[in-house]
Amino acid sequence: MRKHTAGQAAALRLVDVAERAGVSIATASRALSGASGVSAEMAERVRAVAAELGYVANVHARSLASGASPGVGLVVHEIGDPYFAEIASGVLEVADAHGRMVQICHTGRDPYTEVAQLRALVNARVGIIVVAGSGHLDPDVQSQMKAQVQGFEAAGGRVAVIGRHPQLGVDAVVPANVAGGRAIADHLLGLGHRRIGVASGSRRLATMADRLAGVEQALRAHGLTLDDLPVVEAEFTLDGGKDAARRILDEHPDVTAILALNDDMAVGVLSVLGERGIAVPGEISVTGFDDVVVAGHLSPALTTVHLPMKEMGRQALELALLPRAARPRRRTAEQQLMVRASTARVRG
Repeated sequence: MRKHTAGQAAALRLVDVAERAGVSIATASRALSGASGVSAEMAERVRAVAAELGYVANVHARSLASGASPGVGLVVHEIGDPYFAEIASGVLEVADAHGRMVQICHTGRDPYTEVAQLRALVNARVGIIVVAGSGHLDPDVQSQMKAQVQGFEAAGGRVAVIGRHPQLGVDAVVPANVAGGRAIADHLLGLGHRRIGVASGSRRLATMADRLAGVEQALRAHGLTLDDLPVVEAEFTLDGGKDAARRILDEHPDVTAILALNDDMAVGVLSVLGERGIAVPGEISVTGFDDVVVAGHLSPALTTVHLPMKEMGRQALELALLPRAARPRRRTAEQQLMVRASTARVRG
C-alpha cells in the first residue's frame, strides 16, 4: 500500500480510511479515537491503514475551526493528595495562560479506572491529555494504556506524562525518584540508623520501584540490603501510612527510624507514633518523600525529599503544547534533600 503525499493526505477523509479498512465510518472513527466498542485487533488494523494513507483526523484543527481551543484532560491518582493537587495547580496555571479549560479525572489509584478515564477524555474530544502519577508495571495495564494513547495521538491529540510510564513512548517529566530514595536513605544511615522500617506503596507502581531502588543503593554502600529491613506495603495514603506504622511497630519494636516513601504516608506514621506516645525524633526518626506544602509546618517539621511538583505540572503541559517530536522528549525533575526536625542521630 502506498503512502499518500502531504497534499493528498490533507484531502483524505475518514470515509477513505473506512473503505480501505473494510469497516463502517463509525467503526473507523471509534478505532482512531480509542473509544470502546472496537476490538483491539480491528482498532490496530484501522490505525495501520490510516498510517499507510497518511490520514490524521486532527482534533486540534477541528476545535480551532469551531473557534475553540482544544481542552486539556488531566488524569491524577488522588486529587485529595497534596502531591497531585500541587501538580494540578501547575497544569492549571499554564492552561489558563493559553486560554484552555482543564478537565480533571480522578482514578482512586485503580489502574483500570485510569484506562477508563483516558477513554472518557478521548470521547470528550479534549486535544491534550496529561497523565500525572506513577506508571503501572502490570503488562496488561501497560498494554491497555498504550492502545488508548496511540489511538488518541493517531487522531491528532497530544499526550504527556508525569512519572515513569514504561512503553508509552510519549513526552515525559520524570522525577528523580531513584536519586531521592538514595538521598533520604543515606541521610538516615549517616545518622547511625540501621534498624529502619520502610513504609511503601505497592511495588507494582514504577514510582515505588524507583524509590526503593534508590534506598537499596544507599543500603548496599553500608553492607545492607532491603531484605535486611522490614518493608511494609500499604495504600499510598495517610491511612496507608498508619497501617504500615502499626505493623512495623508491632512486628519490629526495635526500629529506630521509619522511612515513608511519600509525605502522606509519613503523616500517617507521625500520627500513630503520637498515639503511642513515642517521641519523634527522640525515640524514632521519621522521613517522607515529595515535600508537600504542609511538610515543613508539621510538628516536628518533616525531613523529606523535595520534588518541584508545581513545576512538573507546568512542564508537562508545556511539552504537550508543542508539536509532536520524532522522539519523545524527556525532562528530569531534580530532587533535593530537606533536613528538618523529624530526624536525629540514633540513640546510644
